[in-house]
Amino acid sequence: MSLRRYVKLFRADILSAQPARLYRAWMAEFKTPFFRSYLINQPDLVKTVLKDRPLDFPKSGRISEGLRPLLGDSVFLTNGALWQKQRRIIDPAFEGGRLRETYPAMWEAAQAALARLTARTGEVVEIEEQTSHAAADIIFRTLFSIPIEDALAQKVFHEFRAYQRTQPILNLAAFLPLPRWMPRFFRADTKAAAKRIRGLITELTERRRAEIAAGRAPDDLATKIMTTRDPETGERFSTEEMVDQVAIFFLAGHETSASALAWALYLVATHPEWQERLAEEAQALGDAPDFADISKLKLSRDVFREALRLYPPVPMMVRETTCPERFRDRDLPRGAQVVLSPWHQHRHERLWDNPDGFDPARWSTENGRQCMREAYMPFSAGPRVCTGAGFAMVEGVLMLSLILRDLKLTALPDKVPEPVAFLTVRARDGIHLAVDRR
Repeated sequence: MSLRRYVKLFRADILSAQPARLYRAWMAEFKTPFFRSYLINQPDLVKTVLKDRPLDFPKSGRISEGLRPLLGDSVFLTNGALWQKQRRIIDPAFEGGRLRETYPAMWEAAQAALARLTARTGEVVEIEEQTSHAAADIIFRTLFSIPIEDALAQKVFHEFRAYQRTQPILNLAAFLPLPRWMPRFFRADTKAAAKRIRGLITELTERRRAEIAAGRAPDDLATKIMTTRDPETGERFSTEEMVDQVAIFFLAGHETSASALAWALYLVATHPEWQERLAEEAQALGDAPDFADISKLKLSRDVFREALRLYPPVPMMVRETTCPERFRDRDLPRGAQVVLSPWHQHRHERLWDNPDGFDPARWSTENGRQCMREAYMPFSAGPRVCTGAGFAMVEGVLMLSLILRDLKLTALPDKVPEPVAFLTVRARDGIHLAVDRR
C-alpha cells in the first residue's frame, strides 16, 4: 500500500494497519519508498533477534522518536553501553526479594481499588478507568511511598492520561529516515504534556534526593534505584537520568498493567465458569498482606497469563538491523526495521491450539508449555525482557483475585469492546461491565 494510506491506518489503530494473513505467516515484508519493514513470527528467528544476538538488533530509533520528549534517554529507548549501565543500576531494585518488600504497598493499593469498585456495585462501570487508577496507585506507592490521592501524584496521573491521548508515537520520523539535525515536528500538545510531566517528576525526584541526604527516605523502589551505584563505574543516576527512568516506570508500569488487568476482568466476565473458580480460589487471600498467598493463586495466574496472550499490552516491538541479514531466503539490508509482534505470534494459527479461544487450562498442555517457551513474549524476551515482569505478574494476579473474591462481574451483550492499539492495547470505547456484590 502507499505510505499515505499506511499512515492513515496507523493513525486510526496500529492493529488495523496489518493484514489478516499475518496470523499464519512466518515472515512478511512491507515496502515503502523510504524504508523496508519485516514482521517476523517464526520462533527461531524471533529467538535470534531477542535472545541469541540482541546487540545486533538494537531498538529502532524510528519508533522511539515520538516518545523521546517524555522519556529522554530512559532504559526503554537506549541501546548499547548506556542501556547496559542503566540495567545494572535498575535491575537490583526489582529482584525477587524486593518484590516481597513492595508487596504491602501493592496490597494497600489493591484494597483501595477494591473499595472504589465496591462503592459502584449495582452499576455499569467503565473498567479501564478503574484499572488505570489502580495501576497508577500501585506505581506511586511502590516507587515513591505516596498514594494516588497525594496532590502531586494526582497531577502526574492526569497529565499522563492527557499525554496518551496525543498519540505520541505518530511522529514524522517514525515513517521517514530523517537526519539527526532535522527538527522532529512533534505535536504541540505532545511536547507540552511531556514538559509538564517531566516537571512534576523532577519535583518528586528532587524531594526524594533531599530525603536521602537527610537520612529519612523510605525504603522504596525510588530510594533503592537512586542510591545504587553502577558496579562497573561507581556512578549513580543524576536527577535528569532518574527523571528519564521514572517517566518510563510510570508510562510502562501503569499503562501496561492497566491494559492487562482490564482485559483479564473482561475475559472472566464473559466466561462465568472461570470467574466462579477464581472467586473460590481467592478465598485463600487473608485480610492482611502475605506474599506467600500469591503462590496459592494458580488459577488466577493462568487466567492472567491467558489475558496477556490474547491481549498483550505492547502489541509490537521494533528492532533494527545493524548489518545485512538473511532470513527465510530474503535479504534484509542494514537499517531495516524488524517487527516482532506478540499480538500476531500469540494468536498464530500454526503455533497454538485454539489460538483465538480463551483457555487458561492450555498452560498445562504440551502445546501450551511449548508455546510458552517459543511463542509467548508479553514482556519481550532475552536481555531486554521487561524489568518489571515479575512485579506485573504479582500485581495482576493479586488485583484479579481480590476483585473476584468480593465482586461479580457481568459483560454486556450490547457493549462488546473492540481492541485498538496506540501506546498499548485498549478498547476503542472502553470496557463496560456490570458490578455486583457476591
